[in-house]
Amino acid sequence: MATNLDCELCADPGGELLWEDDVCRVVRVGGAEGAAFPGYCRVICRQHVAEMSTLSAGDAHRVMDVVLATERALRFSVQPDKINLASLGNLVPHLHWHVIPRWRDDSHFPAPIWAAAQRSAKPRPVVGSARLQQALKTELSTLNDTP
Repeated sequence: MATNLDCELCADPGGELLWEDDVCRVVRVGGAEGAAFPGYCRVICRQHVAEMSTLSAGDAHRVMDVVLATERALRFSVQPDKINLASLGNLVPHLHWHVIPRWRDDSHFPAPIWAAAQRSAKPRPVVGSARLQQALKTELSTLNDTP
């Protein structure tokens, strides 16, 4: 598996590890972003590639299955108004997907979380990692290739 030790997502988990297999991992984002958008996760490819099209068809499907399972787990666990999915990689060119719970009254809605805040952040309850892990495990168990 190709890695690049100069890459922060090769050298570091990229957040609190919730789940992993040989293709990708799901981490919970911490810090200010994690506090403002409780449950915010990243699905990070284990291979050091910049684009989905670089992956084999099987690995690309696996990454997308995990992204969708993560979305479903967040919808169940944190009950947001909306989920944003983004795969940018402009600053960190290592394939990863952002799975971001959003609320109509969050600090940035309807703009992306990387835009300027439009209002003060409303405090939201933090969902425990154990609950997120269980919801993720439940959603991943519904895939054809059960982890």
